[in-house]
Amino acid sequence: MSILSKIQTLKSQGKKGVAILIDPDKVPVDEFETLASRLNCTGIDFVFVGGSLLVNDQMSKLVRTLKHRVKAPVVLFPGNAYQICPEADGILFLSLISGRNPEMLIGQHVIAVPRLKKSNLEVLPTGYMLIESGRSTSVNYMSNTLPIPKDKSDIAVCTAMAGELLGLRVMFMDGGSGAEKAIPTEMISAVAGNIGVPLIVGGGIRNTQQAETVLKAGADLIVIGNAFEEDWDSPFIKDIPELISEF
Repeated sequence: MSILSKIQTLKSQGKKGVAILIDPDKVPVDEFETLASRLNCTGIDFVFVGGSLLVNDQMSKLVRTLKHRVKAPVVLFPGNAYQICPEADGILFLSLISGRNPEMLIGQHVIAVPRLKKSNLEVLPTGYMLIESGRSTSVNYMSNTLPIPKDKSDIAVCTAMAGELLGLRVMFMDGGSGAEKAIPTEMISAVAGNIGVPLIVGGGIRNTQQAETVLKAGADLIVIGNAFEEDWDSPFIKDIPELISEF
């Protein structure tokens, strides 16, 4: 089953999924094998790999390790056109539809296409929506865009609907790395209720209660990043299989 089909099946069957986001800069090379082992114990559906800015040149090695050691598909979550690793299973081809920076809407995509066409990566056209999270995040700065205000659900809904009509196959609402607060449930529900494509939600999800709330609000797939980085063996991470089984 393709990655997109797997995400679409979650939505069509009313099930829920979890992805863990790994920033290659946050994991020492000598811990790659241990990381892969931990990920296999989490019961997650996908591993996302990427970051707004990568300083260390170890992304390819991390992706290769995860690809060979982790059961879940490895999906690139690139901050720019240079974060492409053909060894991964797929890539979120992100169009930052919440912003007005042409580089993030189409410019980086044009640069990336030659490499993508030569690869075997499954490309997932994804509408990326940055939502205000209570603090400025790396993606705010690096993308040179403003997030959608957290109390403007109507803007988020119209943005998501526009992305769907443009042909994007997945919507991704994100508070950004290090988000202070999770995206308001009212906004998640409003967006989920007005689109027919799967909805991914990330940012500020740090415990089981928050994860359950976001999933019940309408997210088909949640992304956990900082909470996993801070403690691979936290009760929250260990609760993921039971959390998903409830839906």
